[in-house]
Amino acid sequence: MVTRLRFQPWLAAVLLLMPALVLAQQGELDIVEVERAPIEETVHLDGVIEAVQQSTVSAQTSGTVLKLPFDVDDSVAAGDLIVQLEDSEQRARLSQARAGLEEATAALADARQRFERIEVVHERGLVSRQEFDQARNNLTAARARVERAQASIAEAEEQLSYTRIVAPYGGILTERHVEIGEAVNPGQPLLSGLSLEQLRVVVDLPQKYADLARSERRATVALSDGRLLETGEMTFYPYADPATHTFRLRMRLTEPNGSLFPGMLVKVGVPVGERESLWIPASSLVRHSELRAVFVLDEQDRPRLRQVRVGTLDGERLEVLAGLSEGERIVRNPEVLVGSDRLSLSRAADAGGEAGQ
Repeated sequence: MVTRLRFQPWLAAVLLLMPALVLAQQGELDIVEVERAPIEETVHLDGVIEAVQQSTVSAQTSGTVLKLPFDVDDSVAAGDLIVQLEDSEQRARLSQARAGLEEATAALADARQRFERIEVVHERGLVSRQEFDQARNNLTAARARVERAQASIAEAEEQLSYTRIVAPYGGILTERHVEIGEAVNPGQPLLSGLSLEQLRVVVDLPQKYADLARSERRATVALSDGRLLETGEMTFYPYADPATHTFRLRMRLTEPNGSLFPGMLVKVGVPVGERESLWIPASSLVRHSELRAVFVLDEQDRPRLRQVRVGTLDGERLEVLAGLSEGERIVRNPEVLVGSDRLSLSRAADAGGEAGQ
């Protein structure tokens, strides 16, 4: 059943011109039938690109900031020095620990020599068992003091390394929390940054679509210019936001390529259902101002202009919401009838408008 649409006044003028146009051009018409086919319903949501790796580097020792080689928005490579703290105290502790190791090593050598001498005479029975045990215990204690001194050096070296803060990965610095000359303590934030090498898309999915999206696990991500982005694994958060009642969906991007940055908006299409619809070639549609129409062949195979209401554009086919029925024949190449630049149709519309005034 064909749905009735409001008739445009200028269509009468177009229809009056049709016989002459048909007689001149009918042999060149490309005729196709209106088809019924399923269409996948998709909900389009706003998604946001975010970095997978984003962190804040904090101080692990106390000291005064001496150097900040990079500023906000600067690019850094993994291992680059990003903060240098004053390290005189840490170097003094390291020197002290090394001196302690030398002292403990000398004491160990003395205890070993004494034990070896007593061990020899003990075998001859010239010293008591008590003296032998005491020499052996002194040697064991000396070895323990050496191990403790070595541990102190390792700790001092680690504290000294904390005065040189390096980038954990390559990326961009996004925020600076300290200035040169400022004293910092362990745990105090220094710099924040993120990596552009690993990005993902995060979108909030309405509750009514969540179950179907989980089962289908399909989505498309497009930029504002229409370019589709390749996505990887999809992760659904197992809980809803108590304020918006939406479920968060996260997808890894497999092609950062340098043109994508955290904070950018993208369009995320999530399939939510399927329905039957009528389809025509997109090239068969005639546009004039707000009018949308197609040429339909009547019982005498004469093309007649009919107004239609259209919906989704899917590649080279166009969904028809009203104005046509399945199986009707339409003209795929209406430019043969009205001109490739639509001038004939425009003039007909103008003539119809003047006739009605």
